[in-house]
Amino acid sequence: MHYSVIYQIRRIYYPALAAVGVLVNLVAIVILSRGKCGLSKCISRYLVGMAVTDLLVVTTDVILRGFGPIYFPPSFLDITPVCSFIIFLSAATAVVSVWFTVAFTFDRFVAICCEKLKTKYCTEKMAVVVQGTVSLLGTSVSVPWYFVYEPQYIIGNVPWYCEIKSSFRTSSVWFSFDMFHLILTPFIPFFLILLLNVLTVRRILVASRVRKGLRGSSNGENHKDPEMENRKKSIILLFSISGSFILLWMTQVVFYIYVRIAGTRYYSSNTDPVYITEHTSKILQLLSSCTNTCIYVLTQSKFREELKNAVKYPINLVAKLVKL
Repeated sequence: MHYSVIYQIRRIYYPALAAVGVLVNLVAIVILSRGKCGLSKCISRYLVGMAVTDLLVVTTDVILRGFGPIYFPPSFLDITPVCSFIIFLSAATAVVSVWFTVAFTFDRFVAICCEKLKTKYCTEKMAVVVQGTVSLLGTSVSVPWYFVYEPQYIIGNVPWYCEIKSSFRTSSVWFSFDMFHLILTPFIPFFLILLLNVLTVRRILVASRVRKGLRGSSNGENHKDPEMENRKKSIILLFSISGSFILLWMTQVVFYIYVRIAGTRYYSSNTDPVYITEHTSKILQLLSSCTNTCIYVLTQSKFREELKNAVKYPINLVAKLVKL
């Protein structure tokens, strides 16, 4: 049987992404939860929440929906109620994951640009409230996805596979829901993150010029500014996370805009450019669930130290057992 290039890529990509995604997100959760990375409790809470949702995205979208149907067809996962529930979980985890990134970006925006609000908003307690609210709302608005699909076959009174209901394409109610979900994720988050980063950069540049002017330098000597150094570390972390999100989601945002303008709903074949673009955008989008841990390693020296200690621990334990 002849398979398209994109299908063959998916057969290799999804298992590899699942293995890496589960490992790096579990490592991030354990290390960040210990609170020894030199980050505030508020930031740590957001980063742990993002790692948890990324792990859920890998579990639902990569494992259950990605390579599960490719390597194990048909299976229990293909029974219509199970299939519909997995699609609902996939949609919910994607919404929550994206909006956690928005919440973290907004928290850093407040910390840098809103001095009066900073002490009340940028706290661990508020981070828990925000994440709980986002999780509840993100899950609630995704519930209708469970009812979008119907059985493709019924064999022995058991409904198999998930096929989109014909009413989904003709009903104005379903059309409104589909548009609402597209606007909710990824359009609003995409542009909110862009806007907040632009405003944050603007604020940083202004504050930096003011502080340099006030501090000055006597006899041409340079003095380190501890506040600016701490702010610089926070900004590098923020821009790395939000920049990665924007780059990896950009293809999907552009694809969604094109599909809506062109009114494309069907593919002529698996070599159709639209088909290839859709799956390529999905591949890039799912990659965003694995990049944050790499960002922590590259930007946070204390995270690197904790990671080294975590790697050394089992090695030292085995060495001790061998000596015994």
